[in-house]
Amino acid sequence: MLGPIFNREWLTLPRRERHYLNRAAYLGILWILGLTAWQATVGWSDTVTLYETGRFGPVLFRLFTLVQLSLLLFFSALSAASSITLEKDRRTFVLLLLTDLRNYEIVLGKLLGSLLQIGLFLGATVPLLLFCVLLGGVAPYQVGDAMLILAATTLAAGSLGVLLALWREKTFQTLALTVLCLVLYLCLVRGLSILPEIGLWGTEGPARARLETIQQWLEPFLALQSVQQPPTEETGQIASAWGFAGTMGLLSLALVGWGMLRLRVWNPSGEPIMQREAPDEDREAELVVQKDGTKVDRKSIHAAPGKVRSVWENPILWREISTRAYGRRPMLVKAAYFLAVGLVVYYALAPLLAGEPPLPFAAAYGLVPVSILTLLLVAAQAATAITSERDIGALDLLLVTDLTPKEFIFGKIWGICWNTKEYLLPPLLLAGVYAWRGLLASPPQGYPDLRPALNFEALMCVLGAALILLAFTMVLGVHVSLRTLNSRLAILNTLSTIFFLSVGTLVCIYLILINGRFEYQWTSFLVFTIAGVGGLMWVLNGTRPSGALVLASWFCPFAVLYCVVNILVGKPGSTESADPLMPFLVIAGAFGFTVAAMLIPLVSEFDVALGRTTAGGE
Repeated sequence: MLGPIFNREWLTLPRRERHYLNRAAYLGILWILGLTAWQATVGWSDTVTLYETGRFGPVLFRLFTLVQLSLLLFFSALSAASSITLEKDRRTFVLLLLTDLRNYEIVLGKLLGSLLQIGLFLGATVPLLLFCVLLGGVAPYQVGDAMLILAATTLAAGSLGVLLALWREKTFQTLALTVLCLVLYLCLVRGLSILPEIGLWGTEGPARARLETIQQWLEPFLALQSVQQPPTEETGQIASAWGFAGTMGLLSLALVGWGMLRLRVWNPSGEPIMQREAPDEDREAELVVQKDGTKVDRKSIHAAPGKVRSVWENPILWREISTRAYGRRPMLVKAAYFLAVGLVVYYALAPLLAGEPPLPFAAAYGLVPVSILTLLLVAAQAATAITSERDIGALDLLLVTDLTPKEFIFGKIWGICWNTKEYLLPPLLLAGVYAWRGLLASPPQGYPDLRPALNFEALMCVLGAALILLAFTMVLGVHVSLRTLNSRLAILNTLSTIFFLSVGTLVCIYLILINGRFEYQWTSFLVFTIAGVGGLMWVLNGTRPSGALVLASWFCPFAVLYCVVNILVGKPGSTESADPLMPFLVIAGAFGFTVAAMLIPLVSEFDVALGRTTAGGE
């Protein structure tokens, strides 16, 4: 019923070794998280009471479902989008349109085929969630409702990714719009809470209850929260999980249906316009009459329409800056980014502007989400800067020209900086705003107010660390994309590295804040960090390992862990963090060394680093 596209994925997925490795790694990460949560809440005491296991069950259930929802929301959308963008970059999607495949077979085949592996991951976690029922504190119906929310979120996010991939013709625009649309959707649904304050919704109890129900039916995290903490009294309303599943089902149906209707209207797009050859009798003439009646020298006519443009000394940098290498309408992505950042900043700064006392680590509420969003967009730009060249067959042609490795690599990097300049400034400006408000550092207890000096030092450290992480993200995208021949895998590896470094850090912070005692969690955090080392080592090295990249894989996760510990438990018994200079030096040393380990081989031993020659073995 779904056609040959889905049938191919159904038959070939179990034959891939990577499928079993990914599934084992996914379940292993959840097991490590469960072990860490046990050590944080219960510890390693010899005897464990029923009260302790009953208290641990809801904590483990909440942790498992929240982490899975974050992962599925991100990866299902990008996996579905990249399944189509890869075909477009290779110019094979047009061939599908030339076959007798129906529209629903193409769209549903791509959607469900890309979500097949994610669905198997989700099914493999059912026994883990049922284990929480055995511990106590979690009812079986909560597991069913949570699985329903996770499945509905996966389907809706994948439908959004497919629709945007069918609409846009370039990979970067598709990936960027997918991430930004997810962030905008979450912000707008949360923003419905201000309707009673501005007079557009009732302020009475029943009216506010209806608004909360609507938000739970629209927002996956709120729906999951209602399952994790179910109401103690019967409300007589439809359960939030079923309401959310129905809403997401209708939304997925609308997105997929719109994609089916517009499939052959949007595609093919961006086809090159070739100028017809001049008639034979005009070829011998020195002047050729164009369509507008003007006469031009035949030698000045070129194949592409438009005026002749002079190319810079570095053609790579010229193409990145002066052409539409990443699609038309780039302002669409930038407008969506600024709208998403504006909403995040508003939610973070509104309590401060209203005169409310700042919460502990108040700067993180705005700076962290904006920085993560910026890093993901920069990573997508860096990865597609290489994969787009490879998929159209231009990368091999560039590598055989007289361009030097420095011109190619630095041309790409400076081009990435230019194309992402609007994304680089907001986190840096926001750090300046927090420093101006005095929220990046707090005066030590018992000492005079030293906030101006402390905030200046903290600002310099935050800006320096942000610039180093941005440089790491750019070089990582170029490095991974050049070493990975599969474009879809290269993009997912790049984005996954940034995503796991960010989400892994947030999970560590959450586990530390459970009971505030880090010394009881050292063993499990060590296991979790070593797992991150293994993943980073696999992404950085690939099939051509090097000693420097192995060291870099060990440095980065432990550097992140060190900074988290210094921020949260730098001065036990207070909300003060340690001096920002040492965490900055650790981050700068670890990630700066990683940038050098990736960049130096690319500009000095380019062919050897890419495995394009046997000189390294000889």
